[in-house]
Amino acid sequence: MALLDSYLARKTAVLAARQADYTAQPESSTLTIKAVSNVAGITGARPVRVGSHSFITDSAPGLAGHALGPTSPELLLGSLASCLVHTYLIQAVLMNLPLDQVEVEVTGQLDMSGVVGLPYDQPPRIDNITYVAHVQSTASPEDIARMHQAAEETCPVLNTLRYPVSIARVE
Repeated sequence: MALLDSYLARKTAVLAARQADYTAQPESSTLTIKAVSNVAGITGARPVRVGSHSFITDSAPGLAGHALGPTSPELLLGSLASCLVHTYLIQAVLMNLPLDQVEVEVTGQLDMSGVVGLPYDQPPRIDNITYVAHVQSTASPEDIARMHQAAEETCPVLNTLRYPVSIARVE
C-alpha cells in the first residue's frame, strides 16, 4: 500500500466528477482566477488575497523589508514547486500509479541590478530556473518516466513560465 493511497482515491473521485462536468459543459473547463495585493502602510509588507486565502509577502532587510513572508520572486518559485507537486499527484491518479511521496525543489537566479536602480543588460527576471522532482513510488522506472513527462506537459505554472503569455495593464 502506497502512503498516499487514501488521498489519491479521493482525488480519483474528484477528477472523475470534473471530467464528467467538462464533457457535459466544455466551457466550464476554463477558470478565471485572481490575486490582489497592496502595501500595508509603513511596514512595506504586501498582503496578498487569493480566493479566500490571505498571506504576506515582504522584502528582505536589504531592501528595507522585515522578512515577514516570502519575496515575490520566492513566491513565484514556490508556486511552480507547488503546481508541479500537484500535477504529479494528478498524473499518478490518471495513470493509476502508486505514490508514497513527491517533493519538488525549484531554484533560480535573480540579478537585482535593475531592481535597485543600477545599470542592467536585461530587464530584471528570474533566470536559470531548474527543478528536481523527487518521486517515491513502487511503480516501474518506465511508469515514473512517463509520469515525469506528463507532468512536464500539463503543469499550468510551468507552461506559463515556459511559453510566452500576454500580460496587459488595464486602466
